[in-house]
Amino acid sequence: MSDEFCSNCKQNAKPKRIDGRYILHEIEHVLHFERGILYTVRELLIRPGENIKNFITENRSRLVKPVIFIIVSSLIYTLISHFFHIEESYIKYDNANGSPNAINNWIQSHYGYSNMIMGGFIALWLKLFFKKYDYNFFEILILLCFVLGMEMLLFSVFALFEGLTKLPVMQIAAVIIFIYFSWAVGQFFDKTKIGSYLKALVSYILGMLTFGIALLILGTLTHLITKQ
Repeated sequence: MSDEFCSNCKQNAKPKRIDGRYILHEIEHVLHFERGILYTVRELLIRPGENIKNFITENRSRLVKPVIFIIVSSLIYTLISHFFHIEESYIKYDNANGSPNAINNWIQSHYGYSNMIMGGFIALWLKLFFKKYDYNFFEILILLCFVLGMEMLLFSVFALFEGLTKLPVMQIAAVIIFIYFSWAVGQFFDKTKIGSYLKALVSYILGMLTFGIALLILGTLTHLITKQ
């Protein structure tokens, strides 16, 4: 290891010190328009279903890794909504008397993980409605990481607009999110059939409902346990 490069891995034996140039390089790498988040966002806005299908079946180097994408996009929404104190939460759970609780606080502090958990419920319904297509549960989950990640970015735009203008636009955002989800998922399975878009919408609604029911049961059990 006395040489400048390691004889085994050919890496620098001693990495250079981290400085401003290193930080700028890392930011540029993440945001690179050809393979980074900006490119991924553009592709998911233009042809979401087709690009996600291509990622799953052919080329996994063009888009940002799906788990990283949903966590980063959820973090962006969390920062914006907390900064502007946006009341309309993407995922919200209230207990029987309407007061805040530990589950709701955890969800609002961990939107990325909450989205992935909710994605699991939605994936089950998609697997049921699109069972004739040869996609397993985990491949559908990857689809949802991209789609739900884009939803968080769309919510972020509306949250930023509401925070700056004080106009209540989050309800409009919710409608757009439903449309985007149906379009993206329907395009992924079969863009030529209207039924694909309708089944995608129903799966989304049922997935959120079952996720909410699961939270309600968990909240009730937690309340009963803490009372004992």
